[in-house]
Amino acid sequence: MADSAFKKIQIQRDDTTFDAYVVGKDDAPGIVVIQEWWGVDFEIKNHAAQHLMDGLDWQGAVKDIRASVNWLKANGSKKVGVTGMCMGGALAIASSVLVPEVDTVVGFYGTPSSELADPAQAKAPVQAHFGELDNFVGFSDVTAAKSLEEKLKASGVAHEVHIYEGNGHAFLNRSPEGVSRRKSMGLSDEDEAAVELAWSRFTSWMKRYLA
Repeated sequence: MADSAFKKIQIQRDDTTFDAYVVGKDDAPGIVVIQEWWGVDFEIKNHAAQHLMDGLDWQGAVKDIRASVNWLKANGSKKVGVTGMCMGGALAIASSVLVPEVDTVVGFYGTPSSELADPAQAKAPVQAHFGELDNFVGFSDVTAAKSLEEKLKASGVAHEVHIYEGNGHAFLNRSPEGVSRRKSMGLSDEDEAAVELAWSRFTSWMKRYLA
């Protein structure tokens, strides 16, 4: 997408403002958040990445999401979905619990801590995606994925939890850096079918709940 397609705005949240970038039609805008990607070695052993995760103002990030959702609904969007990857995936799922205005969420390889949000209290439909070989224990490994699924069952909301065999963390990242890092970690990176399947599921889910 050309840079000219992005319109920079400021959104008010509590006693502060933050920058956001708007795309789409005036009567149905969308907000794009651009965040530096820390790579597939975003694991417990990666101290810089773990420090970033530990240092994130998770509650503040959820407040930013809620302010963005409300801005969109005040400016032409009848329904709003939230999606994200890794930390963004965890925040998306937390939004289903903590942001009553959101209509659906899709999270990729990330789950919120129990201190942030309990998915058993989710109020919006949730779709989630995980790699079978993800070893980010307690955050996006298979055990965390299955625990999320059980909590979503308890919530009673519509939900899907998909685990992609033979794939690790950040398997959707198709950048040359992402591919190189996965291969350096001994992960197969030939599963284009899994990538296409995940995106098709994402698209179908969003159309179902936002159309």
